[in-house]
Amino acid sequence: MHIQVVLFDGFDPLDVIAPYEVLYAGGTATEGAVTVELVSAEGPREVTSGTGGLTLRATAALDLERADMLLLPGASGRVGEPGEVPEEEAGAGAGEWKQDEFIPVLLGRTLATELPALLKQAMDDPDMTVATVCGGSLVLALAGLLEGRHATTHHMGLDLLDATGARAIRARVVDDGDLITGAGVTSGLDLGLYLLEREVGPRVAHAVEELFAHERRGTVWRAQGPIPALL
Repeated sequence: MHIQVVLFDGFDPLDVIAPYEVLYAGGTATEGAVTVELVSAEGPREVTSGTGGLTLRATAALDLERADMLLLPGASGRVGEPGEVPEEEAGAGAGEWKQDEFIPVLLGRTLATELPALLKQAMDDPDMTVATVCGGSLVLALAGLLEGRHATTHHMGLDLLDATGARAIRARVVDDGDLITGAGVTSGLDLGLYLLEREVGPRVAHAVEELFAHERRGTVWRAQGPIPALL
């Protein structure tokens, strides 16, 4: 299983590094059955995060022929509702990215890149799994790709996710088949461990969980079983 973690300008570093390290450790535990790399829609390049100018290098282009799974992070920047973003910032083009912008602006700016078209191809491919951490699901939602799908995101973005036509779920990890989404930034650890459990088994996931001294929180939500009565 080859996983490509997709970088874009303004990404949140923890959304990337947490699942990357978990999945990389899973690759070691499976003697190479799991592989992971950092990519971008534009190809190999230095990509600057939204946290203090921290930069990671995408070593390859997002390639739907090579990947079995895409993992999309959210953004890091100033917190604010879309209506609070100054018009001059909201209207800036993709090439005008700068440090310390509002998170909704950074997420929305991905729509002016090649990424949405590639994500649509991935979502349309029944053999491809797409995973997200935090605001990564909002990138899909803003691109019109989550209508009717169960998904989660950071708790501050659930209303926006719901407004796009997605079925927003307040859970740590949501499994909707070929779409698996994580909530706030630290959920990237839980998401990565769940992906290992789902794809290569609980023994590997447990070994990596022990290595990282991290116990997953909550129940992975799926649209299964009876609908609970109000508690």
